Amino acid sequence: MTRSNPPVREVDENDLEVGRPKDWAGGLPAVYYSMEPALEHMGPGRAGRTLLGMNQRGGFDCMSCAWPDPGHRSTFEFCENGAKAVTWEATPVTVASEFWAEHSISELRERSEYWLGMQGRLTEPVYKAAGEDHYRPIGWDEAIGLVAGKLKSLGSPDEAAFYTSGRASNEAAFLYQLFVRGLGTNNLPDCSNMCHESSGWGMGQTIGVGKATVTYDDFVNSDLMIVIGQNPGTNHPRMLTAMERQKENGGQIVAVNPLPEAGLRRFKNPQKPKGVIGRGTELADQFLQIRAGGDMALLQAVSQRVLAAEDAAPGTVLDHEFLSTHCEGLERLRAHLAELDEATVLAATGLTAEEIDELADRYLAAEKVIITWAMGVTQQKNGVATIKEIINLLLLRGNIGKPGAGASPIRGHSNVQGDRTMGIWEQMPPAFLDALGREFSFAPPREHGVDAVDAVRQMRDGRIKFFLALGGNFTAAMSDSAATEAAMSRLEMNVQISTKLNRSHTVTGAEALILPTMGRTEIDVQAGREQFVSVEDTVSAVHPSWGKVAPVSENLLSEIAIIARLGRATLGDRIDADWEGFEADYDLIREHISHVVVGCEDYNQRIRQEGGFVLANGPRDSRTFNTPTGKAQLSVNALDLLQCPPGRLILQTLRSHDQFNTTIYGYNDRYRGIKKGRHVIFVNPQDLEELGFADGQLVDVHGEYVDGKDRVLRRWRIVSYPAARGCAAAYYPEANVLVPLDDTVKGSNTPVSKGVIIRLEPADDGPAGGSGEENEQADMPATV
Repeated sequence: MTRSNPPVREVDENDLEVGRPKDWAGGLPAVYYSMEPALEHMGPGRAGRTLLGMNQRGGFDCMSCAWPDPGHRSTFEFCENGAKAVTWEATPVTVASEFWAEHSISELRERSEYWLGMQGRLTEPVYKAAGEDHYRPIGWDEAIGLVAGKLKSLGSPDEAAFYTSGRASNEAAFLYQLFVRGLGTNNLPDCSNMCHESSGWGMGQTIGVGKATVTYDDFVNSDLMIVIGQNPGTNHPRMLTAMERQKENGGQIVAVNPLPEAGLRRFKNPQKPKGVIGRGTELADQFLQIRAGGDMALLQAVSQRVLAAEDAAPGTVLDHEFLSTHCEGLERLRAHLAELDEATVLAATGLTAEEIDELADRYLAAEKVIITWAMGVTQQKNGVATIKEIINLLLLRGNIGKPGAGASPIRGHSNVQGDRTMGIWEQMPPAFLDALGREFSFAPPREHGVDAVDAVRQMRDGRIKFFLALGGNFTAAMSDSAATEAAMSRLEMNVQISTKLNRSHTVTGAEALILPTMGRTEIDVQAGREQFVSVEDTVSAVHPSWGKVAPVSENLLSEIAIIARLGRATLGDRIDADWEGFEADYDLIREHISHVVVGCEDYNQRIRQEGGFVLANGPRDSRTFNTPTGKAQLSVNALDLLQCPPGRLILQTLRSHDQFNTTIYGYNDRYRGIKKGRHVIFVNPQDLEELGFADGQLVDVHGEYVDGKDRVLRRWRIVSYPAARGCAAAYYPEANVLVPLDDTVKGSNTPVSKGVIIRLEPADDGPAGGSGEENEQADMPATV
């Protein structure tokens, strides 16, 4: 049932339609927009096998987010975005061999992410030789040999970097980091560097673990859920079901966000009658439309009010037993917050004192509180400090380590947390490296490697010459698009292990290869035996994942097979690794994992238990904290107000409802009222009036930075939208042009995509949707 090269029409953004934003998410439209593309692109048989097997025991884990699975799963345990992700991956459409001769790389670079992805699944390795502008199909042996040969020719292993997407399985991730460290480097940047790295640092320094301290059941049993910088309706819609259950159990929800997202307001569950013919469930009991970058000030103000309530009624507000037994730093925090200036808080947040009082009252009245957040927090300049303030607020009333309470970063990639557990990090601790070295009889490198931002810097400076990506779309996902693309073009070779075409395949070094791989939906048979892999979700539950449909081509290799062949061809017997055995039997990999990764002992047995197993979590399980003193740390963080000059706005990047990370499924953003376009900037109508612009006007969006480089999005359409005053929003990855490479979060080096100072200028006549960079920076092509 394969098809090749379907005609794909690019959208003319001059036909952009803007309607009213929705005030609810889900309902029958979610069913329609889930099933319509699945049936059209996969057919009823393949669609049924994939969708009914997603997130089910004996099925495969959804690749679109890391939201945990409930104990009692419904027949349709998937959301709209999950269905789109499966359709995108499991399509029988394939890229024909003739495609590469018909399309030069220069031509492909002018195509949109949508057009590239819609060409279909990649089924054969292709190679671009130095000086050429076309990929050409080659065999697997030649492809593996080219990569191994280049790696062996490098002057140092540190001249190579190895990126990982969060869609890789635990087994693939473990084998990948073994290969890289066997080569001799810790250059292992991954997608965490761009999103939740701040969560890891903020939580690690305060409670000793960078993972959620809650289970799925804690969400539905909490008294109060505070949702900060997060849009579950688009980014992880299955969370809406848990929020609905929490409300039905008598809980309350507070949403803190610069935009009034539909998924934070009301949910119409399409699997319930009230979600089909009724109003559904009202979600947020309070909506705080905060100024971008103001979350830290809000959290400090609430903690200040909690301490004031304790002073007014000593011994009745704080959890003194918990604080004295398990925490330290209370008096330092108390002294620091006593100096907090209310006027500064109100200026930073854009809120009223009454709104903050209401949130504090809700927090004080609740016995079980969860604070959950996503990239609206982690990509702020003070993202690490803001997460520390989340921990402060939770610790004051003992809201860590008891049922229905805790801290919960929500991961966007399906196994990004598992990748880190398996060793995908440039800074793995010595204990992990010691265990790895003992297991495979070699000395792993000890010097820290590069993260995503530093990888681009070293490519730019000629220090990294080779780049291999296990999945993902690094070029599009990274900040400062012009700088990233210029750096990638300086490589001697870049290699992508991919399922479908994306922007990263069109920005190449002197040599480039694409190695096609199987997807998670596909049945993986090695040495005559069906294999499975495993993944870890956002609450540390580890479970197996089995493909449900036949691969679209017999020529495809699994990620594990590709890594194993690269390891054998590059390293040989340099380390004690059975590369052939790993490819033939994934149980062998899991056996090694059980000897190396703490918490994964007896991995093969435990992963085969009903539902898999849950990794230990000290703060959640026993109120133990892996910090230098063994206690949770109440921290003191200086409040740094994000300054925005007059006539400017604070921009944040965000996803459309029709995309997952850099993968674009279509040009509509149903919940925000956008159809047939992506090159828009959302601005509050009062700000538009004050700045002298009109709804629908074409503008050039200029980023302003101390480096003096004027990064520009050209001819983008203004959409009058109920954003917070002084704030604006635009779609990622197109708006990455405006995020400087060197503008990173303090303490985590994550790109600051939620705090870009911009100015708007009237655009010249011309089609909507372009980008560029002035001051001797390379022009960027239009993305559509």
